Amino acid sequence: MATKLDEIEKRLWAIADDLRANSGLKASEYSEPVLGLIFLRFASERFKKVTAELQAAYPPGYEITDDDYVARGALVLPPFAQFDELLKLPENAAMGKTINEAMSAIEEKNTDVNGALPKSFTRLSTSNIFALLKALDSISFAIEGDVFGKIYEYFLSKFAMAEGQRGGQFFTPTSIVQLIVEIIEPFSGRIFDPACGSGGMFVQSARFVRNHQHKPEDDISIWGQEIMEETVHLCRMNLAVNGLSGNIQPVNSLYGEIHGLWGEFDYVMANPPFNVSGVDKTKLAGESKRYPIAIPRTDNANYLWIQMFYSALNEHGRAGFVMANSASDARSSELDIRRELLQRKAVDVIVSISPNFFYTVTLPCTLWFFDKGKLGTAREDTVLFIDARHIYRQLDRAHRDFTPEQIEFIANIVRLYRGEDVETNNGSEKLLQETFLGNVYADVPGLCKVATLAEIEAQGWSLNPGRYVGIAERALDDFDFKEKLEALNEELEVLNTEAHELEEHIAINMEKLLGNENI
Repeated sequence: MATKLDEIEKRLWAIADDLRANSGLKASEYSEPVLGLIFLRFASERFKKVTAELQAAYPPGYEITDDDYVARGALVLPPFAQFDELLKLPENAAMGKTINEAMSAIEEKNTDVNGALPKSFTRLSTSNIFALLKALDSISFAIEGDVFGKIYEYFLSKFAMAEGQRGGQFFTPTSIVQLIVEIIEPFSGRIFDPACGSGGMFVQSARFVRNHQHKPEDDISIWGQEIMEETVHLCRMNLAVNGLSGNIQPVNSLYGEIHGLWGEFDYVMANPPFNVSGVDKTKLAGESKRYPIAIPRTDNANYLWIQMFYSALNEHGRAGFVMANSASDARSSELDIRRELLQRKAVDVIVSISPNFFYTVTLPCTLWFFDKGKLGTAREDTVLFIDARHIYRQLDRAHRDFTPEQIEFIANIVRLYRGEDVETNNGSEKLLQETFLGNVYADVPGLCKVATLAEIEAQGWSLNPGRYVGIAERALDDFDFKEKLEALNEELEVLNTEAHELEEHIAINMEKLLGNENI
């Protein structure tokens, strides 16, 4: 099954990428209409399926209404806007203009996507549009129920890779999102992402719920904020392609929230921009609800985001988010905030991730997890540290990800720590048995360590897993020179990049200081 889907994704991308190469358009210009056509193919197939269900459910002569479609989770499509009808048009038709009009008509009928659908199809030639329509028409829905959501996600990742820095603004690599979801386990309740990009956290949460035999449309509600208006549109389309709906709004989350539910969310997930400078702190006055500990004195927004994720949760809520490695050991006022979070017993799990997981930066990162519900449990005075830097699949020279088995294994370490049942549907059972005797948690040098708050205090309140986990023991004859050299080179690259960033910060600060002296 999965292999067939992989083949379809690659074939569709090859067709789309070849057409783009001959269109003269940049990836950023081409992605919007292509994703729009994927959306339309899904919406049309869903519309046809629900039409058949309604015709079977009601007596002959019953007039099907728009409300009937909405009640069954389908978008309402005017006849001329349906995928099959577009395929029937003559090949000399003004296809770009026609599909723009179809998208506008769909928006008028469906509030969930109102204002979100692309209307840039006149960028593409009629021949290109027909080639894409025919390619998408070849997809079989017999592969698996989630096929279009996964194809949409695949195309998002490919466009993100092609667009480089901008791509990283709207797309978090899927395996990172899946790991976050598996660890915070969003079975039911309100899910919030204040930097939601194209909505990957929401989609993977819904898949998690379905995989555990529940219905996401009944069990979870989706709330998102995103600074880029065009990315809000991507997110709303992504939700629709996956049969989901949510309240997604364009807003800079650093300066405000618009849902009126602060402190009431069950789950918070996010991949915020790292090391943002230039935040206007005058706009943060009176924001003690969102930043309950302190406004950091440094010109860096990392600890604003971290406090935001903490304060958005209800008293039993869990959060999982991506964070720059530097935040784990940040000093001064940021250390004070980190210490307070630890003393409030909210920090639950910290996971180190190796470099090259992201499309825009080669640096490693850290995943942080809060759990306000651990108060009063055996875990309240401890933090689980996992060093996953040597767990990955090499995709190509510059990119890595996790396999499903690796995601499940890391998440199972957390489950053992929490005293929960492990899951082995993705093949992690053998590795789990080799690592944890009798499926009972134990510290493993080089992999995981449960540290007490006293031990963390002794380390200067650091949340760097390397300080606690240590190094795996290896026999002398098991020494792998190539592996060691690669690890040292990886570490050198990281240090060189961090040194370069530090040089830039110093240069900027010197300019400010000298500028102030000249005033």
